[in-house]
Amino acid sequence: MKRVYTKDISVHIGKKITIAGFVQTLRVQSKIVFLILRDVTGTVQTVVEISSPVFETAKNLSHESVVKITGIVKGTPQAPNGVEVGVTSIEVLSTADSELPIPVITKGGEETEAPIRYDFRWIDLRKPEKKRIFEVWTEFEKGWRKYWDKNDFIQLYPPNFLETQSESGAEVFTVNYFDRKAFLPQSPQFYKQMAMAAGMEKVFMVSPVFRAEESFTTRHVTEFTGWDFEISYIESLTDIMDAEEGMIIEGFKAILEKFPDINITIPSQPFPRITMAEAKKILAKIDTPSPEEYDLSPEEERAISEYVKKEHNHDFVFITEYHKSKSAFYHMRLEEGSDYSRRADLLYRGLEVTTLAQREHRVEILEKQVKEKGMALESLRDYLNFFRYGCPPHGGAGVGPGRFIMKMLDLSNIREATYLPRDVKRLNP
Repeated sequence: MKRVYTKDISVHIGKKITIAGFVQTLRVQSKIVFLILRDVTGTVQTVVEISSPVFETAKNLSHESVVKITGIVKGTPQAPNGVEVGVTSIEVLSTADSELPIPVITKGGEETEAPIRYDFRWIDLRKPEKKRIFEVWTEFEKGWRKYWDKNDFIQLYPPNFLETQSESGAEVFTVNYFDRKAFLPQSPQFYKQMAMAAGMEKVFMVSPVFRAEESFTTRHVTEFTGWDFEISYIESLTDIMDAEEGMIIEGFKAILEKFPDINITIPSQPFPRITMAEAKKILAKIDTPSPEEYDLSPEEERAISEYVKKEHNHDFVFITEYHKSKSAFYHMRLEEGSDYSRRADLLYRGLEVTTLAQREHRVEILEKQVKEKGMALESLRDYLNFFRYGCPPHGGAGVGPGRFIMKMLDLSNIREATYLPRDVKRLNP
């Protein structure tokens, strides 16, 4: 359809144009109808006078109907944005029911309860502030892709049917696969590592991740889109942390270039790095309860982030050197015989957004660590075979981009940063 977007109308003053979009508001008076039309770029006021042959059509429109309007653009100081369209014709492309299940325009900023909004997510997403969430996400991903492109990463597309339960084997979804069972991945971890064994050296993946956790928190969903990357020939976990810092900085630059009003700043390098043991000492000094010796609770994550913000003026902090009990079997230990691993979590504004690790690439040590975890070697046969024929030292990360967006935009729930959220109770729309 040949049309003008509302953002470009001001350059067409005095000209006849065609616009199309949703009927956002309708104000009907005895001799004139004011119709605010909304498209993907914004809104514009249109005016239908009683002398117009489409006056009755305009008068009887329902909110959120989709229309195509032709008319003359006029410079009108009292109109929103200083322009309006004098309507000469209206074509109704789709009629909306007169009673909307949820409002698109709310008074006083009062929102419908989240579960109801998610039931009618396609209407909820018509709100400009909701669309902006995904515009920001788009720019953020562009920045990461810019880094991946500049640094010669290869994009791969992992499968989502797995014969073997990924990660630790716990909390995965089981599906029927012809005459046997298959599993949905907690991450594309095994396939990133296979790419390292294949000699690809630097890869990234944008893929769905499934978590069969009965979690009802504001930070958990059962399915989300994850970003993953893996790098060969690393010296240590530091190389992976350095690389992610570069990716984040490119992502922030891309956002601020298009949305300079967003409350973020380009983070300085290197990001603060604190071992788990050091973090626990800090938390004790600031009187934050610590329910687990080797992990951080959500309250502790927030507290250590506030401490880093105060002491280092930084929104990010890596927590490093996790205990083996909180590490996957494929995480490399700090050194042979150590109880601690080369794993880190990245916290952003009090929320974990990434898990990073150097992987164990020596098959004999992998087998030993599998046994330590009480897992069966046979169930991991295909995975372990990746390392029998030569594999460079490597490491990588699994990233939760929705959590980044949640904290950047100060959203109350990860579901708001998810196009169609899935959780323990929700499988629709």
